[in-house]
Amino acid sequence: MNGKTTYTSETTSSVLEHHRGTLILVLGILSLVGCTFFTGIPAWIMGKGDLAKMKEDQMDPEGKVFTKAGMICGMISCILSIITIVGLGLLMALGTAMEW
Repeated sequence: MNGKTTYTSETTSSVLEHHRGTLILVLGILSLVGCTFFTGIPAWIMGKGDLAKMKEDQMDPEGKVFTKAGMICGMISCILSIITIVGLGLLMALGTAMEW
């Protein structure tokens, strides 16, 4: 009527693929808590794929907020982990160079 598509639980279950927003959000939060790459990378990859499917109207857009939040948590965790690994490597290299 106003140009927007309204999704109900009856139409989305038969037409669109169910969203995995909760799973992606849990993976993203676990990556921030301590699982780093083991759950951060899957959250990032799955979130990117699911958001693309939602944009193409192949997946239920109801979980878009959870999917995006989980993907961002996974991205932040991976980036912080890389920065930490590089920083520790530099500190170790500097420590061995400063031996007297």
